Amino acid sequence: MTELHIRTATAQDGALILGLLRELAAYEKLLDIFVTDEAAIARDFFGAQPLAQCDLAFEGDIAVGIVTYFGTYGSFTTKRGLFVEDLFVRPPFRGRGHGKALLRHLAAKGADRLEWRVLDWNESALAFYRGLGAEPVAGWQDWRLEGDAVKALAA
Repeated sequence: MTELHIRTATAQDGALILGLLRELAAYEKLLDIFVTDEAAIARDFFGAQPLAQCDLAFEGDIAVGIVTYFGTYGSFTTKRGLFVEDLFVRPPFRGRGHGKALLRHLAAKGADRLEWRVLDWNESALAFYRGLGAEPVAGWQDWRLEGDAVKALAA
Protein backbone atom coordinates (compact mmCIF):
# COMPACT_ATOMS: atom_id res chain seq x y z
CA MET A 1 0.00 0.00 0.00
CA THR A 2 1.29 3.45 -0.95
CA GLU A 3 1.65 5.98 1.87
CA LEU A 4 -1.04 8.63 2.22
CA HIS A 5 -0.11 12.25 1.55
CA ILE A 6 -2.43 15.18 2.35
CA ARG A 7 -1.93 18.62 0.88
CA THR A 8 -3.75 21.91 0.55
CA ALA A 9 -5.60 22.18 -2.74
CA THR A 10 -4.54 24.81 -5.26
CA ALA A 11 -6.44 26.64 -7.97
CA GLN A 12 -5.00 24.14 -10.48
CA ASP A 13 -6.94 21.37 -8.70
CA GLY A 14 -10.36 22.70 -9.77
CA ALA A 15 -11.25 19.77 -12.04
CA LEU A 16 -10.08 17.23 -9.45
CA ILE A 17 -12.08 18.93 -6.67
CA LEU A 18 -15.14 19.03 -8.91
CA GLY A 19 -14.81 15.33 -9.70
CA LEU A 20 -14.43 14.31 -6.05
CA LEU A 21 -17.38 16.47 -4.98
CA ARG A 22 -19.50 14.98 -7.76
CA GLU A 23 -18.58 11.46 -6.56
CA LEU A 24 -19.59 12.47 -3.03
CA ALA A 25 -22.92 13.87 -4.28
CA ALA A 26 -23.59 10.61 -6.11
CA TYR A 27 -22.74 8.57 -2.99
CA GLU A 28 -25.08 10.76 -0.90
CA LYS A 29 -27.82 10.47 -3.55
CA LEU A 30 -27.78 14.25 -4.05
CA LEU A 31 -26.78 14.59 -7.72
CA ASP A 32 -30.20 16.14 -8.41
CA ILE A 33 -29.11 19.28 -6.49
CA PHE A 34 -25.44 19.27 -7.51
CA VAL A 35 -24.72 22.48 -9.43
CA THR A 36 -21.09 23.06 -8.48
CA ASP A 37 -18.77 23.85 -11.35
CA GLU A 38 -15.11 24.82 -11.73
CA ALA A 39 -15.97 28.54 -11.75
CA ALA A 40 -17.68 28.24 -8.35
CA ILE A 41 -14.72 26.26 -7.00
CA ALA A 42 -12.29 28.92 -8.25
CA ARG A 43 -14.39 31.70 -6.70
CA ASP A 44 -15.23 30.06 -3.38
CA PHE A 45 -11.96 28.27 -2.58
CA PHE A 46 -9.35 30.38 -4.35
CA GLY A 47 -10.91 33.78 -5.07
CA ALA A 48 -10.18 37.15 -3.48
CA GLN A 49 -12.45 36.32 -0.52
CA PRO A 50 -12.50 32.53 -0.19
CA LEU A 51 -15.43 31.10 1.75
CA ALA A 52 -13.93 27.67 2.39
CA GLN A 53 -10.75 25.64 2.26
CA CYS A 54 -9.99 22.30 0.68
CA ASP A 55 -7.35 19.66 1.29
CA LEU A 56 -6.75 16.57 -0.83
CA ALA A 57 -5.49 13.11 0.07
CA PHE A 58 -3.33 11.05 -2.29
CA GLU A 59 -1.85 7.59 -2.45
CA GLY A 60 1.08 8.28 -4.71
CA ASP A 61 -0.40 10.26 -7.62
CA ILE A 62 -3.92 8.92 -7.11
CA ALA A 63 -6.42 11.27 -5.46
CA VAL A 64 -8.24 9.19 -2.85
CA GLY A 65 -10.07 11.76 -0.73
CA ILE A 66 -11.11 15.30 -0.04
CA VAL A 67 -12.07 17.45 2.93
CA THR A 68 -13.65 20.89 2.62
CA TYR A 69 -14.08 23.11 5.66
CA PHE A 70 -14.40 26.63 7.02
CA GLY A 71 -13.71 28.37 10.30
CA THR A 72 -16.30 28.77 13.06
CA TYR A 73 -16.34 30.57 16.37
CA GLY A 74 -18.29 29.91 19.56
CA SER A 75 -18.98 33.34 21.02
CA PHE A 76 -20.18 31.91 24.37
CA THR A 77 -17.25 29.51 24.74
CA THR A 78 -14.66 31.47 22.70
CA LYS A 79 -13.80 28.20 20.96
CA ARG A 80 -12.33 28.37 17.50
CA GLY A 81 -13.52 25.56 15.32
CA LEU A 82 -13.64 24.09 11.89
CA PHE A 83 -16.87 23.02 10.25
CA VAL A 84 -16.27 20.06 7.97
CA GLU A 85 -18.58 20.57 5.01
CA ASP A 86 -17.37 17.55 3.04
CA LEU A 87 -15.32 14.52 4.00
CA PHE A 88 -15.04 11.89 1.30
CA VAL A 89 -12.79 8.93 0.63
CA ARG A 90 -13.31 7.09 -2.63
CA PRO A 91 -14.89 3.67 -1.95
CA PRO A 92 -11.95 1.53 -3.16
CA PHE A 93 -9.69 3.32 -0.65
CA ARG A 94 -11.93 3.09 2.42
CA GLY A 95 -10.93 1.06 5.44
CA ARG A 96 -7.30 2.19 5.22
CA GLY A 97 -7.53 5.01 7.78
CA HIS A 98 -7.72 7.81 5.22
CA GLY A 99 -10.88 9.42 6.63
CA LYS A 100 -9.35 9.46 10.08
CA ALA A 101 -6.12 10.85 8.64
CA LEU A 102 -8.02 13.70 6.99
CA LEU A 103 -9.76 14.56 10.27
CA ARG A 104 -6.46 14.24 12.17
CA HIS A 105 -4.96 16.64 9.61
CA LEU A 106 -7.71 19.17 10.41
CA ALA A 107 -7.37 18.67 14.17
CA ALA A 108 -3.68 19.53 13.86
CA LYS A 109 -4.61 22.97 12.52
CA GLY A 110 -5.20 24.06 16.14
CA ALA A 111 -8.98 24.22 16.31
CA ASP A 112 -10.70 23.66 19.66
CA ARG A 113 -13.47 21.66 17.99
CA LEU A 114 -14.46 20.02 14.74
CA GLU A 115 -18.11 19.89 13.69
CA TRP A 116 -19.98 18.35 10.76
CA ARG A 117 -23.29 16.93 9.61
CA VAL A 118 -23.98 13.36 8.63
CA LEU A 119 -26.95 11.91 6.77
CA ASP A 120 -29.12 9.89 9.15
CA TRP A 121 -29.19 6.86 6.80
CA ASN A 122 -25.42 6.67 6.41
CA GLU A 123 -24.74 3.92 8.96
CA SER A 124 -21.11 3.41 7.92
CA ALA A 125 -20.36 7.12 8.45
CA LEU A 126 -22.23 7.15 11.78
CA ALA A 127 -20.20 4.15 12.96
CA PHE A 128 -16.96 5.75 11.74
CA TYR A 129 -17.66 8.97 13.65
CA ARG A 130 -18.72 7.13 16.80
CA GLY A 131 -15.48 5.16 16.58
CA LEU A 132 -13.55 8.43 16.73
CA GLY A 133 -15.38 9.40 19.92
CA ALA A 134 -17.70 11.92 18.24
CA GLU A 135 -21.28 12.33 19.41
CA PRO A 136 -24.37 13.96 17.93
CA VAL A 137 -25.14 17.37 19.40
CA ALA A 138 -28.16 16.83 21.62
CA GLY A 139 -30.88 19.43 21.63
CA TRP A 140 -29.91 21.15 18.38
CA GLN A 141 -31.47 20.96 14.92
CA ASP A 142 -30.18 22.25 11.62
CA TRP A 143 -32.39 24.95 10.09
CA ARG A 144 -32.13 26.65 6.71
CA LEU A 145 -33.53 29.47 4.64
CA GLU A 146 -32.93 29.19 0.90
CA GLY A 147 -34.05 30.50 -2.42
CA ASP A 148 -37.23 32.58 -2.34
CA ALA A 149 -37.34 32.55 1.45
CA VAL A 150 -33.92 34.25 1.62
CA LYS A 151 -35.00 36.78 -1.04
CA ALA A 152 -38.19 37.53 0.87
CA LEU A 153 -36.24 38.10 4.07
CA ALA A 154 -33.79 40.42 2.32
CA ALA A 155 -36.58 42.50 0.76
